[in-house]
Amino acid sequence: MRWNGWGDPDLAKDLPLAVRALLPTVIGRVQRPQPAVSLADVRIAPSALTDDDRRALADIVGDAHVSTDDETRIRHAGGRSTIDLVHRRTPDQEAPDAVVSPAGHDEVAGVLQSCAERGLAVIPFAGGTSVVGALDPERGTHRAVIALDVRRLSGLLHLDGISGEARFLAGTTGPEAERLLAEHGFELGHFPQSFLYATLGGFASARSSGQNSAGNGRFDAMVTAVRVATPTGEVALGGAPGTAAGPDLMRVFLGAEGILGVITELSLRVHRVPETRLHEGWTFPDFATGVDALRRVAQLGTGPTVIRLSDEAETGIGLAQHGRIGKALSKGCSAVTVFEGHPDVAAARQALTAKVLTDAGGRSTGPEPAEEWANGRFGAPYLRDALLDHGVFCETLETATLWSKVAQVKTAVTEALRSGFADHDAKSLVMCHISHVYPTGAALYFTIIGNLKGDVLSDWDAIKSRVNDAILQAGGTISHHHGVGRDHAPWLAHEIGDGGIRILRALKAELDPTGIMNPGALLPVGAG
Repeated sequence: MRWNGWGDPDLAKDLPLAVRALLPTVIGRVQRPQPAVSLADVRIAPSALTDDDRRALADIVGDAHVSTDDETRIRHAGGRSTIDLVHRRTPDQEAPDAVVSPAGHDEVAGVLQSCAERGLAVIPFAGGTSVVGALDPERGTHRAVIALDVRRLSGLLHLDGISGEARFLAGTTGPEAERLLAEHGFELGHFPQSFLYATLGGFASARSSGQNSAGNGRFDAMVTAVRVATPTGEVALGGAPGTAAGPDLMRVFLGAEGILGVITELSLRVHRVPETRLHEGWTFPDFATGVDALRRVAQLGTGPTVIRLSDEAETGIGLAQHGRIGKALSKGCSAVTVFEGHPDVAAARQALTAKVLTDAGGRSTGPEPAEEWANGRFGAPYLRDALLDHGVFCETLETATLWSKVAQVKTAVTEALRSGFADHDAKSLVMCHISHVYPTGAALYFTIIGNLKGDVLSDWDAIKSRVNDAILQAGGTISHHHGVGRDHAPWLAHEIGDGGIRILRALKAELDPTGIMNPGALLPVGAG
């Protein structure tokens, strides 16, 4: 990926003219693009790894796979949140002391054992797409920190076509997994916005949820077995489609974000490549009507693979991106639906869903809006980069709550954001969409655009703290699919309680007694 932004450098783009014209009416004057700091001008501290450290690690993975040059270290200096990218735009940066790239479970295990003996912190690093500070090069109490890049652990190990289960090395990217499965007529069907770069192990470690979750489920529901390397040994769990053999310990590692060990292999539920895909867009007079419509669909189980609802603000910005300024300023909310599978079954599900949405006050807008969304769904982060280039702050956050609390959570978050920006003499635009649905509730995904003028990092930290408090007080979760990382760690105890924190501490003390694994993620440094 682009070292200081999202995705392919060749696909980076400036703001669409329509968006540039609309922004001044929302947040004020937008400045011309500012030149970015070049990679060659970035300053980082010399590596703290000793020659003996480097030789010991090279003995395990090979000399070519232990990198201490500045460029490689900078490229592993964090994730892709707006805060990460603001850091990437400064000349003085923090970076890991080395990047170590093992191939296979045994090499990962050897690296972890060596680092535990030498007092080196380890940040598991895959696609580099975290947006919650999970990849910050935090040393904790250790004298140095390495980024353990797992992308050499790539490939399909076994496909059981009869059972619909595939076993992969955990560093396999989403596109590579789909390519390998497609050769046999199968797919995984997990498509988060990070799909093009993130890895299967990363999906599991952060409990990812993809855009096809309405039909295919969350990623953690797809995982049927894991193999994990920890500083104290191997853990292998799962395999049966269902079991009552004690607590489900496999789930301990799904969402652990590398604080207990490194997932090296995992088995996943897969399915045949869908024979057809049917798209349909919808519009609703307001967000409340759309929310009620999606609730009915989720609770009746009519079977869309994708169903999403944008509020009025996000609908307007979406229209503006496609040059429809007049419509962008109109009222109303848009939704998209996608149906996959056997042609007859997909068509029946589409018809049943259409009846539910129509009865709830929706109006079909035909296939084009949903097809347009599907064709561009991985490109949104490029727009964020363009906004940052123009000095416009743009960030996202997400939560989930019960259907009965959707309105109050949305209001609480929106008000916390608006008042937070106002306290820093800044205008803001808050957009929201429902990204995932369940019979009991939904996930709310917020995008915020604003014109913070002072210390952006400090100002946003204060605003985000206010928002996190508001989410928990209103009945939302601190994270639905982005994970906890370091950004949300101070709020985790509010969600899982002191008992939950004690369990995490006990697990970490048993599997990682020297505390080398991802210090500060999930549990703040010093908390276990």
